[in-house]
Amino acid sequence: MGNEAIQKLHALGQSLWYDNIQRRLLENGELARMIAEGLIRGVTSNPTIFHQAIARSHDYDSAIQPMAWAGWSALQIYDQLTVEDIQKAADLFLPVYEATQGEDGYVSLEVAPTLAYDTEGTVAEAKRLWTLVSRPNLMIKIPATAPGVPAIRRAIYEGINVNVTLIFSLERYAQVIDAYLSGLEDRLETGLPIDRIASVASFFVSRVDTKVDRLLEEIIRQEGPDAEQARSLLGKAAIANARLAYAQFLDAFKSERFHALAQHGARVQRPLWASTSTKNPAYSDVLYVEALIGPQTVNTVPPQTLAAFADHGKATLTLSADVNAEKEVISALERLGISMARVTQELEEEGVKAFADAFDALLKTIEERRSVAVAELGPLAHLLPAQIERADHERYVQRLFEADASLWTENAAGQAEIRQRLGWLIAPQKSRPLVSAWFNLAQQIAQEGYRQAVLLGMGGSSLAPEVFASIFGVGQLGQWPGLSLTVLDSTDPDQISAVARDLEWKETLFIVSSKSGTTVEVHALMDYFWTWVKTQGEPNPGRHFVAITDPGTPLAKLAEERGFREVIYGDPHVGGRYSALTVFGLFPATLLGMNIETLLSRADRMFAQSLPTQPAGRNPGLVLGVLLGVAAAQGRDKLTFLADPELLPLGAWLEQLVAESSGKEGRGIIPVDLEPEIDPKDYGQDRLFVYFHLSGAKEERASALLAAGHPVITLRLEDVYDLGAEMYRWEVAIAIACAFLRINAFDQPDVEDSKIRARALLAAFQNQGKLPSESPCWEDERVAVFTSQDTGIEGSELAELIEQWISRAEPGDYIAINAYLPRNAQMLERLQALRRRILEMTHCATTLGFGPRFLHSTGQLHKGGPNRGLFIQITREPETDLDIPGQSLRFGTLERAQAMGDFEALKSRGRRVLYLHSKTPFIENIL
Repeated sequence: MGNEAIQKLHALGQSLWYDNIQRRLLENGELARMIAEGLIRGVTSNPTIFHQAIARSHDYDSAIQPMAWAGWSALQIYDQLTVEDIQKAADLFLPVYEATQGEDGYVSLEVAPTLAYDTEGTVAEAKRLWTLVSRPNLMIKIPATAPGVPAIRRAIYEGINVNVTLIFSLERYAQVIDAYLSGLEDRLETGLPIDRIASVASFFVSRVDTKVDRLLEEIIRQEGPDAEQARSLLGKAAIANARLAYAQFLDAFKSERFHALAQHGARVQRPLWASTSTKNPAYSDVLYVEALIGPQTVNTVPPQTLAAFADHGKATLTLSADVNAEKEVISALERLGISMARVTQELEEEGVKAFADAFDALLKTIEERRSVAVAELGPLAHLLPAQIERADHERYVQRLFEADASLWTENAAGQAEIRQRLGWLIAPQKSRPLVSAWFNLAQQIAQEGYRQAVLLGMGGSSLAPEVFASIFGVGQLGQWPGLSLTVLDSTDPDQISAVARDLEWKETLFIVSSKSGTTVEVHALMDYFWTWVKTQGEPNPGRHFVAITDPGTPLAKLAEERGFREVIYGDPHVGGRYSALTVFGLFPATLLGMNIETLLSRADRMFAQSLPTQPAGRNPGLVLGVLLGVAAAQGRDKLTFLADPELLPLGAWLEQLVAESSGKEGRGIIPVDLEPEIDPKDYGQDRLFVYFHLSGAKEERASALLAAGHPVITLRLEDVYDLGAEMYRWEVAIAIACAFLRINAFDQPDVEDSKIRARALLAAFQNQGKLPSESPCWEDERVAVFTSQDTGIEGSELAELIEQWISRAEPGDYIAINAYLPRNAQMLERLQALRRRILEMTHCATTLGFGPRFLHSTGQLHKGGPNRGLFIQITREPETDLDIPGQSLRFGTLERAQAMGDFEALKSRGRRVLYLHSKTPFIENIL
């Protein structure tokens, strides 16, 4: 948009304000850009503008949703939405306000149009909104009705900036000026300052021509003696009326009365030309801008008029004190029987009604959106408001941000750990200063010819990078081409071999990622690929390696010793599963070419909505967290993810966050990701569905689930960069859900057990040269072991064995397939087919995890969560095996020991476990 004409207009003493406000403009940077470019110097709003913004988009749905769940009324929601938009706009305009010393930079918010004829109600509402918004550059819009005039005077006396709206007549304008001056005088009489009070008088323009032209056209149609005179007056009444108002302004603010006030710092009440879009297509689209340019005025223009004036408008001085021609226009109209007094009175009444109708329509739209949001909750709807109120009363959010560990546990050791694990709350802010360094490193790596990266990590170190890689691809939605990224979080030798086969060593960077720096799998993978690079003839393998770890870890020391090209340190006050928005997620994302600033800005937006200063019902993380807690307490503890195809990978990250945070002390929420679909009526009553919406591909499925009586909440993403906001929302939500359930969200007490057992098995292997073998028998009614090499059972018989096993499932149980197999598309397809059969047979929730990856994710839940799981553990001998350098150990042995350790840990906790192992491909035969 060109701005030469606009800058010239500003130089002539007129300010352009924008007659439009939308959340999208506030969030996408468009309004900030227009301010920075000097196109606009303020914003006005009204119920019609807000209605159009809300009714014609889904921009406000994500804000309406939590308030609806919390039981807020449509009027309360409207209040919150408008205040948020006005505050954000006022903050953007604050530099303009300060630079112009309070002349410009204002944002206007209107009192409810239903109060247009209620003086006391208008004053009370003006005071309430002024306090609620709490911005010095706010203006409260008060209509210039007869009851509105004394309200204007009292609002000015209260020290409130006022935008007087719906002025049509010169007589009413005189009353408005008097009300403004009287309000200032009232303040002076009581010793109050008047130098920071601002007001504008919004004189409406184009609507005058619309009404008067209609009367003139009737005279023209009669073809009488006045027809020619009427034709000559078309399109002139509005400008004449406004110019006369400007002359009235000049007289009033040159008076002795105002001069006395000016001695105390009083400002003029500038005329503001409103309704300046051209309604008649026969007239110029910039008519009501070009004809009303003069010093100490404001023109508030809608988007199309601003664009038109910037494109072809002419800025010349067109207002003056000489209004003889304008007086003649009004006189000529009167001679034709057109009474400006009657016209302007009708316009005032119509204006009030139009705004009141728009306000009613706005509330109706919000009520419709509110009802849709409440309906998503199904049987949980009536429970949620009281529990959100309780969470507010017990200060959940304040205590979260204060690091009050008693929110989760009374255990002293647990509390001490929690206080060291809440750094993720400010991760978006702490990460931002580091982005440029990460970007420079990524650019350097790419410039040296690296084209692919392999991340060696487990759990919190690998899941967020994998989500980013799967959703964003390489440089497709970012700021530079990027590297391809493969995440390797497996000890399966077949999977490791498959990754290595696809690598060109000269172009490959390895990211060794571990918060603790002691993760067994990560060290084994690092040693393997370190040796692999060396065997290619690379004299300096360290240049192919970057480490991401916390300060002072064994990995940090080793990386320094080996000469890694970089050691990037994480925040030790952030746990692994909460580290997505720290270097563990963001440096790999940088290598992909993602725009990290955009990702973090979305997270920042969610952070702002999550602060203790927000009302409880407006806090997305709090409300979602309480919902998850209420659902689990009501037996709906199977949190089932439904996502449009573009967002499917998000579920793997959520699995760890939910399961490892909540699955303890016999309680917890069971996340269900990528589950095959069955008839909605066949699901049990233990489900809460969450639909991540982007393209809308799964809208029909979500609707069918909702129609079947299941709660299905929809979380809408504008684009994939909203992942930053979603990750932050869910981190808050899970922390809150765990507080609701009285579970320590930040430890993982049962994860270590399987690790200890695996280490013992490996020690036995080192001593005996082999792992203990499993017995092919039913050990008791809860545990069964089967090895194909000992029994020779065929695939069909094994299928019967699995069917017999899952027949034990009861309503509320879940069946977990834990497969220590290579994670690839073919294997996933086979296991998903088995999962579907189990789901159709039992109607119980099913999960699928690849080991040892899931040990760092859902493994905590399996051992520490509710004892409602039936576990099918599948292992096999690898087709090929690989040595782990320096350990006299192979990856196949490590993987098998981890599986056996997992089995023993499950068994020791009385879990129901079927353990299947094969040296032959029998598993594939039944899948």
